[in-house]
Amino acid sequence: MIAEMDADSVAGYFRSKSILITGSTGFLGKVLVEKILRVQPDVKKLFLLIRAPDVESAKLRIQTEVTGREIFRVLKENHGAGFDNFIEEKICPSVGNIMKENFGLDNSQLKEFSKDIDIIINGAATTNFFERYDVAFDTNVLGAKHVCAFAKNCPKLKMLLHVSTAYVAGEKEGLISEKPFLMGETLRVGTYLDIESELNLINKTKRELIANRSTDKVVRKAMKELGLKRARHFGWANTYVFTKAMGEMLLEHLHEGCPMVIIRPSIITSTLKDPFPGWMEGIRTIDIVIAGYAKQTMSFFLADLDLIMDVIPGDMVVSAMMVAMVAHSKDQQAHIIYHVTSSHHNPATYAILADSGHRYFFDNPPCTGRNGERVRLKKMRFFRTTASLRLYMAINYKLPLEMLHLVNITLCGVFSRRCSEYNRKYRFLTLLIELYAPYVLFKGRFDDNNLERLRMVRNKDQNNNEACWFDFDPRSIKWDDYFYNVLIPGVLKYMQTELHSTSQNSNDVARL
Repeated sequence: MIAEMDADSVAGYFRSKSILITGSTGFLGKVLVEKILRVQPDVKKLFLLIRAPDVESAKLRIQTEVTGREIFRVLKENHGAGFDNFIEEKICPSVGNIMKENFGLDNSQLKEFSKDIDIIINGAATTNFFERYDVAFDTNVLGAKHVCAFAKNCPKLKMLLHVSTAYVAGEKEGLISEKPFLMGETLRVGTYLDIESELNLINKTKRELIANRSTDKVVRKAMKELGLKRARHFGWANTYVFTKAMGEMLLEHLHEGCPMVIIRPSIITSTLKDPFPGWMEGIRTIDIVIAGYAKQTMSFFLADLDLIMDVIPGDMVVSAMMVAMVAHSKDQQAHIIYHVTSSHHNPATYAILADSGHRYFFDNPPCTGRNGERVRLKKMRFFRTTASLRLYMAINYKLPLEMLHLVNITLCGVFSRRCSEYNRKYRFLTLLIELYAPYVLFKGRFDDNNLERLRMVRNKDQNNNEACWFDFDPRSIKWDDYFYNVLIPGVLKYMQTELHSTSQNSNDVARL
């Protein structure tokens, strides 16, 4: 039974606590670090695990990649000239790597580091859909194992919270429950997943490639293809969700005696209101469509407008994380999974986003003309099936490419550079379709009954102005208003630099 909590009791829980956070340089990690420091300035220490050669380098990374970002604007205003001293007092850069056993620390370092930790939040992950299998495995699978092992060495530990993804469920339809993955469980009937065998396969493949004197490019390509092949063999759409599922399995198997909460968000989008609306960082599924349309580098995409698009603002995810930690920290046997999603209690269809986007760009046409003038954009075209989109691309892109290729041969390679560039862009679009199809055509809904029970114990202070500190009820979101006034302006404000790099490299956009 979870006791009732108000905003003050949730914030108060983190007073005098020492918290280890992995993944603090990521989007969600920044929102979390800022939130804890803002609502509970009397937190004892935030130990941020950072990959760096030394403490000074780790400190520099935190300054440039975490506290130096605009998400800390409100906190800076609150502390004024004392902000830097406050950060130095509360944040402790900790050099370490979750991909290594004991984070790469020796026994004396490990003992000293672990003795004061009250809470561990594991948000470190590689979220690239098409990541190298060895890199994704080391981070998302072995990383979870190493964090769990470290947690068991923390004598004061009250809670281990692990961030996963709702899409570990695969391409299911209907209502998807908040249930754990058991060791060896897969999404394809007749298969059994042996995590140790997967690690052996990775190592064996790499040894063979090195023995054959393969270049780094060849090794990288082979590792990416191996990840996708293994993921699809067991029923997952890509390497990211496959390795996140394996990470959950290991935690389920190893966590005994360690209170644990697993958070499974759906597609995380810009902040709704806390600390201010619209902040985001990094490219996500729907963001690349919005930004690409604004730049007129993308005039069509794959999406059934009648299907539900499960998105959740980043500040709501962080609020749910903090409330869940408080709710279960006194239960040493705690093990619960929370879907932090919107499709069950406040579903939004792709049609709402499409309509909001069309109205926004009609009212606020971007500067995309040759001389920087504002131009009216045509409506984006959406294809309901991969087959229809592939046919459209074959006629409008592949066929002209083949013709250009023949002309290039006839003219002895005059257009070789252009052929190569257009082929790269075509492969990029094809990869986008392949990677995003399971999500934009997703027909499931995520049951969030566990989270609903958590919301109920928060209802007592729903009329309190400070209740917004920990609001994670998707029913409070008016989707049309959020898309029009928050998400789309946020994409255009924060994503322009990243959009340019995205158009050059598919790996930068293959993320949730």
